[in-house]
This record gives sequence, C-alpha cells and structure tokens, in this order.
Amino acid sequence: MSRPGRRGRARGGVLGAVLALTAGALTASAATAPPAAALTPPVGFTADDLATYQTNGIVWSLAEANGVVYAGGTFTDVRPAGSPAGSGTTPAVNFAAFDAATGAPAGCSLSFTRSSGTATVRALAVSPDKSTLYVGGYFNRVNGTGANGLVAVNTADCTLRPGFAPNFGATVRALDVAENGTVYAGGDFQSLDSQTRRFFGAVTAAGAVTAWNPDADDPGRTLKVTPDGRNVLIGGDFFTVGGANSHALAVTSAASGALTRAYTGNFIPSSAVIKDITTDPASNGWYAGGEGAGGTSFDGRLAMGLDTFDQRWRDTCQGATQALRVYRGVLYAGSHVHDCSTMGGFPNQVRKHLTAQSVDDPAMLGWLPDTNDGIGEPVGPRALTVSSRGGRDFLWVGGEFTTVNGMAQQALTRFATAPDTGAPSVPVVSLSAPRAGEVRVSWRASLDLDDSLLTYRVYRDGGSTPVRTTTGSSLFFSRPQLTFTDTDVVAGRSYSYRVTASDGTNTSALSANASVTAASSSSPYARRVLADGADLYWRYDETGGSFAADASDNDDGGVYVNAPAYRSTPSAVAGSAALALNGTDEYVHSDRLHHYTSPTPYSIETWFRTGTNRGGRIVGFGNNIGSTQGHTSGISDKVLYLTDNGRLAFGVQVGSTSSRPTITSAASYNDNVWHHAVATQGPSGMRLYVDGVSAGSNTTAGNRSYNGYWRVGGDAMTASWPNRPTSTYFAGQVDETAIYPSALTAAQVAAHHDLADTPQGPGDTTVTLTPTEDAYVNGVAANTTYNDSQLASRGTTAYLSYLRYALPAAPAGLELKSARLAFRTSSDPAAGSADSHTLVPVTGAWTESSVTYNSRPSLSPTVLGTISGATDASTDYAVELDAPALGGALGSAYSLALTSGGTDSLRIWSGEVATAAHRPQLVLTFGAE
Repeated sequence: MSRPGRRGRARGGVLGAVLALTAGALTASAATAPPAAALTPPVGFTADDLATYQTNGIVWSLAEANGVVYAGGTFTDVRPAGSPAGSGTTPAVNFAAFDAATGAPAGCSLSFTRSSGTATVRALAVSPDKSTLYVGGYFNRVNGTGANGLVAVNTADCTLRPGFAPNFGATVRALDVAENGTVYAGGDFQSLDSQTRRFFGAVTAAGAVTAWNPDADDPGRTLKVTPDGRNVLIGGDFFTVGGANSHALAVTSAASGALTRAYTGNFIPSSAVIKDITTDPASNGWYAGGEGAGGTSFDGRLAMGLDTFDQRWRDTCQGATQALRVYRGVLYAGSHVHDCSTMGGFPNQVRKHLTAQSVDDPAMLGWLPDTNDGIGEPVGPRALTVSSRGGRDFLWVGGEFTTVNGMAQQALTRFATAPDTGAPSVPVVSLSAPRAGEVRVSWRASLDLDDSLLTYRVYRDGGSTPVRTTTGSSLFFSRPQLTFTDTDVVAGRSYSYRVTASDGTNTSALSANASVTAASSSSPYARRVLADGADLYWRYDETGGSFAADASDNDDGGVYVNAPAYRSTPSAVAGSAALALNGTDEYVHSDRLHHYTSPTPYSIETWFRTGTNRGGRIVGFGNNIGSTQGHTSGISDKVLYLTDNGRLAFGVQVGSTSSRPTITSAASYNDNVWHHAVATQGPSGMRLYVDGVSAGSNTTAGNRSYNGYWRVGGDAMTASWPNRPTSTYFAGQVDETAIYPSALTAAQVAAHHDLADTPQGPGDTTVTLTPTEDAYVNGVAANTTYNDSQLASRGTTAYLSYLRYALPAAPAGLELKSARLAFRTSSDPAAGSADSHTLVPVTGAWTESSVTYNSRPSLSPTVLGTISGATDASTDYAVELDAPALGGALGSAYSLALTSGGTDSLRIWSGEVATAAHRPQLVLTFGAE
C-alpha cells in the first residue's frame, strides 16, 4: 500500500539471451583481445578521404591501368578538390583520367558526345595486359570521330584504336575483357552490327561479333568473365536467358552464351535486379550486389563459389548495392545501406554509403567512411576500382554523391592503404561509487571509422601513467560499455578520471574530467537490485552527454537522445539523481541489441513521477532506436505505459498476432508523486505491481520473439494498444530503471519499494544549489548590466560572470568532501569554447541588478576549478571545485566568478533560464569527518 507523498519504484528483467554486439562486432571484453593497430584487420584502406579532382555530374564507371584511373559518366568538366561548382573547371565531356596517387588529371582527354540526346559513358574495362581501355555507353562521336556505343583506347597514348568500330543499337552498360581479348558487353541494346543480340553480346579484339549470345529478355547491368575464362557471369533485369528461367543472375558459357547455371525460383526476388558482379580468384569466389524494392526484396550482397556457382552467404541488409570490389580478402561495397535488422544488425536508420565485409563472412567490418545520396536518383556511390601507384594502393569511388565524410566533394573520392590519420572519438565517461572501497569508471566505446578494435587508457587524478589499459571493439551501430573498477581508493576522498582511445597510431583527446567521492558504504536499494539479478540498471546519475551507464556487471549501457534534463531532483531513491523527459522527443535506448525468445521470463522495474494528462510510454522493448517516422519501432511489446487519465498499463504482443493482453491499474498515478512500477512475465503469467503491491495479473505467458532494444521515455505505439495514450512519449521524471532475466517475486518487489528511502549511511550526503543571483559584464559595453538567461566568459574582449550561492552549514558529524559546478552551454551556435575558463572567489561586492564592467567586483587569485573541453552548444558539463576552499565559507552567501584569458567565449545558461534543469548547479557532497 503506497503512502501519501511516497515515490514508487520498480525493477525489470531481460527476456532471454542478450547479444553483446550486433552482427559482426566483437565482444567488449579485453581478456584475450590483441592490442589495437591501425588499421583493424582485415580492413585494408583508411577512412580518410584524399584530395581528389571532382566532376560536375555523375560518375557511372571506373577502371584503372598502370597507375591511371579512368572515370566515365555524365558530366562536362572537372575541378580541383575544394573548388565549388563552376570554379577552376577544365572541360571533360563524360570522360576523364586521373593519376591514382595524386587525384589530379592524368592528361588523357577524350570527349564523348551525341548528335542528339544526352551522351553518357556507362561502362569501362581494361584488357588483361593493360594496353587497351574499352569505353561503352550512349554516344556516337568521340573527339569528333564517329563511334556507336563502344570504342577501344590505347592506354599508352590515349588514342582511339583504328578499325575497332562495333555498332550497338542502344546503351552499353557493362563491359569485361577476357584473356583472349574478347570484349563482353551488356546493356539496353538488342542488336550488334545488325545481328540480333538481346541485351548481351561480344566482339573480338578486332571488333567482330562473336557467337556469344545469352539472349536475355531484359537489360543487362553487369557481367564478369570467370578467372578461368570458361564462363561469363551476367546480371541485370532479365527473367529468362536463352528462353530458360533465370532472374537477374546467370552463369553462361563464354563461347556460346548458353546457360551453365540458372538461378530459379525466388533466388533473386522478382522485385530485385543485380547491379554489379566482381570476382576474386584468391577466395575462389564471385560476389553480386542487388537493388530491390521493399523489405522482402534483395538489396544486399551475395557470395558465390567459382567452383560450383553455389551461394556461400547472403547479406540481406537493405540499401540498393551499386558497386563491389574485393581487396585482400575484403569485399568493399557502395550502396545506401540503412537497415540490417534481418542480419541481426542495426535497424532502419540513416543511410550509410560505403561498407566492408570479409569475403568469408557477411558481418560488417569497422570501415565506414561516408558520402551522401547526392544527385540523380540519388543513391550515392556507383563505381569502385583499386589502383596502385608510388608504393600505395588506392580505392577510388565514383557516383552521384556531393559530400564525402561530411565535406563538399562531388562524384569522385579515394582512400589509401596508409597513412591512417583519423583519431577515435573522445570517450564519454560516467563515474559512480557503488560500494565501499570502489570507484566504477564506465565509458561508451569510441568510434573510429576504420578501426573497430581500440585501446583505452584510464588516467586518475591528472596522472600521466594510466591506471588501466584495456581494449574493446565497436561499430557505429554497437558501441558497448566498458568498465574499470578502481579498488585503490579511500572512502570520503574525491577522485577524478579521464580516458583516451587509441587505434595504435592515433589517440583521441582526453575525455572531459569527471570526479566522484569514494563512498564508505553502498546504497541499500542499489545493492538489493543487483543482488536480485538486474542485468540492465540505469541510475541516471550522469551530469550530461549521451551515455547512460549500466550499474550492473553486464555493461549494458544506454544512449540519451535529444539531451533530456540530467540530475533532476528530487530523485526517487536516496543518494541518486533522476532524469526528466519532455514528453516530445527525449528518451533513452539500450546501446546493445537484445534477443528475446518467448516465453522467457523477465521483469521491468522503474520509478516515475508525472502530472501529465497525455499519458506516455515509460519503458518498453522495440525493434528500432530512432524517433523520426520510419525509424521508430514497427514491432513493439513488453510495454509499461501511462494512459491519459494516469493509469498504469503493462502489455505484450502475443506472437505476431493482433492480441495485446494488457493489465491496467485501477488507480491513477499522474499526481506528481514518485511511484514504483514493476512488470513481470513468466510461466504463471503477467503481473503488474505499483508502489510495492500487486495492481493486477493475468495468465498470459507468451510474448513476441524478436531482436530489439530497451527504450525509456517513448517509442511508437499502434492503435491496437488498449487505452493508447495521446502522447507516446512520457513527460515527467524517471529513476532507477532495471531489467531482469527473471520474474521478480512479490516479496522482492516489496523489498525494493521499501528500501528506496534508506540512505547509504554517512559519507555521501549531497546538496544541490542553484544561484540566488547571477549576471555577467561586457568590456565593450562597460556600463551595461547583463542580467538575462545567459552567462558569458572571455578574456579578449572581456566577459566575466558572477554567481552567488547560499552555502548551507555542514550536516552534523559531516564535512564537505567534494564540490562541483554543473552547467549547460546555451543554444547559441558559438556557445562552446576551445579555451580554458577558471572559477575564482569574488572578494568584492556586487548585485545582479547593478553590476557592470566598470563596477565589477575584485577577485581572489585562488583558482577553484578550471573548465576545459566545453566545446559543444546545448551540452551539459561539470567542473570539480576545490572543496577545502569552499569549506571555510559554509553557512554563508558565497560568490564566484567565471573568467578566461582566451579569445573564444563560453556561454552558459544562467539562473534565469526557464528550464530549471539548465541552471548552473553547485553540487556539494558531505561525508564523515
């Protein structure tokens, strides 16, 4: 039975096995991991794009010979890297050649045109001896000389080979050259030199039509001669080859075009086509990329054997694969992959355009430079080739894109085998003191676009020698939590920690300084939650950032989305903070993909506090992590939500049916009081507890089996949910969210509820203060008073800020152990600062209503703390202060000033800002004397 003014709290269980990482990622454990080394094998190219000339249109095809890369497409000029469109251009009509090592034009200038219509070069291929470049497309003149769809170019001097003049009836889209000189072509044509050749045909090195005639019924998009020269692999739109069924993919005799191997049934769905094929003798394999329509189509990659032509593996990610190339055991792909959920990978999210996977395994590797979709259809990259020059190998990429790695660059880019110059992202660190004699340092794995295995070093109290070195693996869609437990600590003493990430060559900056006071005892509530088996436990004690640390030993960290209000007070559990959510777009999701198989038991526990009459989803499981339409969960169950009238509901989806058994409380809980909620499901059915007692049950033991993510604060909910709330996002506070792999008993639930107000004993009483007065002054407007929603600091031209706090006296038997100032940079785009800013005591008199630069108070030379690394706008930061210096002022009004000697201003929200959680907070921690 809940007591008046009592908060309610809950606990949860994880349904079944938890996947440490999604497909292709390695475990975060460092026990047996090798040291990081750029690049993480087997990746062979860095993700650092090199300066490369650009085109003003689409590059459809690439080929290379003798250190020269040839580009064909639909464009009229080229320009240097960094030049905006129309600036510094050189004419290049649908064709250009570049030095593979410098990215600059190589001096081969050919103009491909038509007397009518839009000319384009769609296919390039080089003879095995590298002496001849074959160029195919839709054109009838080259440098003024008549040609019809295909020409041969001498690579030595960039001249057309006389006498080679096959006549194609329509666009040539694909080319390859056999060892014997036969040139194979695919495209839109249905005749070749007046002979019927439907969509595929071949000519000799002299240009004579051969007998090769696959006779497809729809266009060819790609083809490749097998390394032994006996067969030609073809791909495209077709459904039949030589009258026999074989959709989009077929193996044909290199001599006649007769079918060697057909692919029937739904091997390639009817809604998909094959856009590229590449071979790799080293793996005895060939690889095909598909483009389809809809989730049941085929957009990914196929790995096939050159011996049997059977499938080895299939990548079912969605995202229209356009180009493939193998380099040293890695299959590189150009696509716009956006959904790998069918592979056990990331759900539908923002498109990625360049990826890599081993030829032996479809799992994604840690190589992820990126382009945008660009112009045209748009789909991003369209062509890949590898070239060598000057002792390095280069991966060239062509396509429709207009940016590379976030910077303007059109249609062409390239990557090299060395050097790797990109450092990993800076780790985001969270500290806690969960038990006596322990400090727990947790951080979210960093991201490096070409190194998935990174080395982390933990530094304590500003030291230069790490107290912990470990390794961990991560991918963009799976950045697991890593944790170091420091047991060399003394209760009551404050410790600070910073972490770096290294790929073996490049090292990130140190993480923001984070401090914590070692506790003399643990929280009784947290101790019981962990003892009862929570394997996801978010306490929401972070001061800012995107990382929500898991307090369990499972390292199941979360991600804060859209910067909710951190360290909200009052909290539900003694000694911990809470999280405030706006009910619109703020939420937390697990950083790890989980798999649950019905009817595995589980429990969900959380505390919540709200006054909303729009309801909201508090905790639930779903198959996506985004917030925009198309990126929220299409599958969702195990949901704890509030109805518009404040009743608490717990529901599941039974299999893939429309059945959603739901328990709804009789009472309402939107009374702005903390409440404890626990939802369990096991062999005996579902049960909902509120404030320690049962609020309802049923006998439903099953739910839906799928891969997904835990989310707190919001996600999609279909109309099938009973009493679906007006808002699917929760407006209010949450605290102490836990998931368990078991159904908690009634006794366990009651015990958790009753422990919430139990303090963890002497040593960590925390007081959070907001300013009684604050203002800033401006050296340019020396007689103006600035008492608004922002504070500012800069050396030149000077800004200074002043804050006054009413410091309490120390509680009986306790003394001040640590102090920190927590603040949020403002939304001004230039709010962040690369400079350091110091906090010093104010010794002169001032008031916020009258202080100006000319009347500014005198300052003490004592430095209380230094802010560094506060570089982002609308971001929470904290700085540790000199506790002994503040200790002498307890029980009085105390002023401090924010100053700088630099030129880069820092802007933070003041005590006047409307959102209380954004105001600068002085956090004092008292412990035993």
